[in-house]
Amino acid sequence: MKKTFIKLFAAFAMLSAAMPAAAQFNLKKAVSAGSKAVQAMTLTDAQMAAYVKESVDWMDTHNPVLPEDDPYTQRLRRLTKGITEADGIPLNFKVYNVIDVNAFACPDGSVRVFAALMDMMDDDELMGIIGHEIGHVMKHHSKNAFKHELMTGAVKDAIGAANSKIAALTDSQLGALGESLMGAKYSQKQEKEADNCGYDFLVANGRNPWGMVMSFEKFLELEGASGSQSSYFQKMFSSHPDTKSRIEAMTKRCNKDGYQRPEKPAKAETK
Repeated sequence: MKKTFIKLFAAFAMLSAAMPAAAQFNLKKAVSAGSKAVQAMTLTDAQMAAYVKESVDWMDTHNPVLPEDDPYTQRLRRLTKGITEADGIPLNFKVYNVIDVNAFACPDGSVRVFAALMDMMDDDELMGIIGHEIGHVMKHHSKNAFKHELMTGAVKDAIGAANSKIAALTDSQLGALGESLMGAKYSQKQEKEADNCGYDFLVANGRNPWGMVMSFEKFLELEGASGSQSSYFQKMFSSHPDTKSRIEAMTKRCNKDGYQRPEKPAKAETK
């Protein structure tokens, strides 16, 4: 059985029980990378794109992707209807039927949302999270993080040896790249940039940007109640103590732009 990097925390045990068919997100443990010194090598955009695609394909193959007729997928399709690109990057959306609480967007526009996260969030909150993650793509945060992993992580030796060719990577190495896509850590500055870019993206696509504020508030509420953090909490907040100011900044934008906060956010039935 393949090992996983993410442990489900106790506060969401009930979510696990409610999803008997779900798995835990699957990533093989990477082989030792040895030295982390940056290797003197070049990496073209075409090579980057090939490695991103291979990594996303690996994750889609090794995790349960819900089919088109599943209620979770249908809900995601409804929420993202008409959203096909972000700054020229074509977008594609899929749901992983896993018990981890997470969502991420890749440099190629692949957006992956976990079913457990969908259970926690109403429609506006979920779109707020998706907008924020796409903001990281539009600001090239995810691309730069992935490139750094390619040049310093467990696959750097294989890539360096391949020169202009695309190196043949093992399952373990692809798992390591998948982890870097799913669990990229960003600075406080980058998180705020993604907030603002995601806000603009939601507005441009006719979505209510209050969803971003509401999703942040939901996470803080759950974090305080549980006393522990999910992987998504850690990615969004653990190294960024200024979360309240981020919420205040987005609230100020929503009010200034005249958007009304939903009184009773719609919560879609996905079970």
